[in-house]
Amino acid sequence: MCAIAGLLVPSGDAIAPRILGTMSELQAHRGPDGEGYTLLATGAGGAAVTASSHEQLSAMTGRFALGLAHRRLAIIDLSEAGHQPMASADGRDWITYNGEIYNFVELRQELRELGWSFRSASDTEVLLAAYRQWGLACLDRLNGMFAFALWDGVLRQLVCARDRMGEKPFYYAWKDGRLAFASELKAVLPAVGAITVNQPLAYAYLDGGRLDYTDETFVEQVRQLEPAHYLLIKDGRLVKGQYWSLPIDRQQTVDESDAAVRERFRVLLSDAVRIRLRSDVAVGSCLSGGLDSSAIVCVTQDFLRASASALPRGSYPRQKTFSACFAQEHFDERRYIQELVRARGLDAHYTIPDPKELATVVEHLVWQHDEPFGSTSIFAQWAVMRLVSESGVKVVLDGQGADELLGGYHGFFGAYFADLLRAGQWARLFREGQAYRRLHGSVPPQALGNFGRALFPPDVVHGVRCAGSGSRSWMRREFSRQYGNPEPPDPEAADAVASLQRRLLFRQGLRALLRAEDRNAMAFGVEARLPFLDHRLVEWVSGLETRWKLRDGWTKVLLRESLEGLLPPAIQWRRDKMGFATPEDEWFRGELGRVLADCLEDSRTGSRGYLDIAGARRAWSAHRDGHASIGTTLWRWLNLELWCRQFADQRPCGAS
Repeated sequence: MCAIAGLLVPSGDAIAPRILGTMSELQAHRGPDGEGYTLLATGAGGAAVTASSHEQLSAMTGRFALGLAHRRLAIIDLSEAGHQPMASADGRDWITYNGEIYNFVELRQELRELGWSFRSASDTEVLLAAYRQWGLACLDRLNGMFAFALWDGVLRQLVCARDRMGEKPFYYAWKDGRLAFASELKAVLPAVGAITVNQPLAYAYLDGGRLDYTDETFVEQVRQLEPAHYLLIKDGRLVKGQYWSLPIDRQQTVDESDAAVRERFRVLLSDAVRIRLRSDVAVGSCLSGGLDSSAIVCVTQDFLRASASALPRGSYPRQKTFSACFAQEHFDERRYIQELVRARGLDAHYTIPDPKELATVVEHLVWQHDEPFGSTSIFAQWAVMRLVSESGVKVVLDGQGADELLGGYHGFFGAYFADLLRAGQWARLFREGQAYRRLHGSVPPQALGNFGRALFPPDVVHGVRCAGSGSRSWMRREFSRQYGNPEPPDPEAADAVASLQRRLLFRQGLRALLRAEDRNAMAFGVEARLPFLDHRLVEWVSGLETRWKLRDGWTKVLLRESLEGLLPPAIQWRRDKMGFATPEDEWFRGELGRVLADCLEDSRTGSRGYLDIAGARRAWSAHRDGHASIGTTLWRWLNLELWCRQFADQRPCGAS
């Protein structure tokens, strides 16, 4: 896990090492264990020079068309042999790479059998050899999270790629044959010059919290490489391609017994955890008290017990877990966390996110995240990752992705009910509706929204949502009229549940959560690993019939049934879906509300043209006085304004 950056200019021109150094400095938090630079002449027989510090880079002279930078967080092979940018044994290929290839052990053995030898124990060197052996087809063999740029000195082309699910970021700017790329958007900006705010994205964020649903960013000049995509840059031309996608048609499991399906899931999840425990530093786990993180913790603990078989009976390493708790009982999950801690003998660590601190650090948090994010729950995750770092742990496993993959959000029931309605399964629809009401009470707005999304055209859904959100009372009419287009339809899929699943996995939802997790973890030099996003598990589970995800009012049926005997029953059969929520409404009636009030009084906020300030003040006043609960909406106003001040009003040259 690291930071990468690079510059490529047309042959005959020269990059500016000073800019490359600044790009690297802006990401220093991602790689506290070392830095490196390589400058290359991209012509036939081109020379390469290296530097191990910003100072050395600044002193370099010569004309180089390609510059690669790297900031290292040492996880695998902590020696100097794992230093990057890394060259192939013959010096023709160079790579700067961020992430982990979890199956590098198996790939290294396969490559050795094909005649390759290795100088290090790093997965970086395995990735280089895999590319030399299989070319772009190596991407199909990688099980991991990654973003890399690789200079192919034989074909004289730059190859850039991002992992299937988009766990690791890759931002780039391309103009007139010139490329700038980095792990974080802010690090691309020194190479861009003047920037323009992407107004349609600003509208989508304010109106409905839509984020990361396209390859665009909040800066018009900068793009993000989409998950499972690659770039090829050669002779001043850029070609983008996709190397992986989920099949549209569902697989059918009628030929397998229910017991076989559950066993297959257990095997896939266990192996996803197993290979993500490969590390030369300490590994812990995030634990929210919910089903997903609890499952990861239990599977991990079983591996720890197995690995300690040589120790005295009953003695095994205590897994460190990290949790956010709240004084407000409605948001606090300590009773579930502590039940698992007692059952599994965990070494538990807790943090209580403080809204007063958030009001103090909010500007830095906005800077760290590059683009606006959905809610203050991201601050709670920030506090957890800080706790991880303070505890001396560099790697944590997390349950991210399970809700999207396994039907964990209650909004999935809206799509499910729509599928039953369209199929004419009236009796089953009635039974499922009744079961839901018995377990959970009334159907939530998210489910009703997804029910309508599955049955009505996008413009109708958009109009109803706008009316219900109240945005017409506080958003500037001119801004809404110009940019208020309906959302694009959901991806093509076999049914509404599968369509919603694809949207949450690849278009919006998970992509924004992965961006937030990456920024929060890397802000403290921590690597977050996500077993539920192992592509083998994603491919198999996404093809299962809906009954394995939603049944009799329950979410995540497959996970619950497959982990019988592994999880405490109180967690296995939790009815509530709390999510990683914060007391956002309450926070905006306290310290955070005062920060917002200052923004609404500032003339810069009104000059953006986003908010009808008079309407916004009325809405804010109603919330403050307890007549409305719109904390998430208020966060979007505040987040976007603070982002504009840091990124649009002046390009960042360092942390605020």
